[in-house]
Amino acid sequence: MANTRSAQKRNRQSLKRRARNLSIRNAVKTAVKKAREAVRSNAPNAKDAVNNAKRILDRAATRGVLHAKNASRRVSRLASSLTATAKK
Repeated sequence: MANTRSAQKRNRQSLKRRARNLSIRNAVKTAVKKAREAVRSNAPNAKDAVNNAKRILDRAATRGVLHAKNASRRVSRLASSLTATAKK
């Protein structure tokens, strides 16, 4: 247990941030999973799903939940898979 008041406050802050980051991370996972599934099944809403995943990934990077380059890499891979299936 934290001994000083500042350590107690840091503990409270870290718990709040952990909950917020977990929520955002779960939203990212869900959006990316839906986008991959839409691209894989060649669904007509695949482009919308990829755009939604891109938006959520960018927001997570802005908030510091994901590293900016990690989010960028994921968006790039989703976009390239979308264009690859469109060409087939």
